[in-house]
Formats: sequence, C-alpha cells, structure tokens
Amino acid sequence: MEDKKKAKKQVPLRLSASLYEELARWAEDDFRSLNGQIEYLLTECVKKRKHSKKDGEA
Repeated sequence: MEDKKKAKKQVPLRLSASLYEELARWAEDDFRSLNGQIEYLLTECVKKRKHSKKDGEA
C-alpha cells in the first residue's frame, strides 16, 4: 500500500509562458528542476491547507 503512495503520477499541465518563466527562474534559484519546484510548491500548499483546516475546526 505504501508503494502506491510513493508512486509518481504524470499530469499534463499547461502554463502561460510568463508563469513558466517565473517558475523556471524560481526553480533555478532554489537549485531544483522545474518539475521538482512545481511538486514542492504544490506539496507546501497542501500542507498549509491541511493545517488551516485543523485550526478552523477548533
């Protein structure tokens, strides 16, 4: 079961040229690939969303 959680899924993604360039520069600054940067940012957003939901339940 844990192997399924670690398996990577491919997702086609369309970005505007300007957003692509911004993300590419940011990735370079953080020494990540563009794909790695996008995955990192999405992971952080999901963590923050989960955290904010827990705070709102109190």
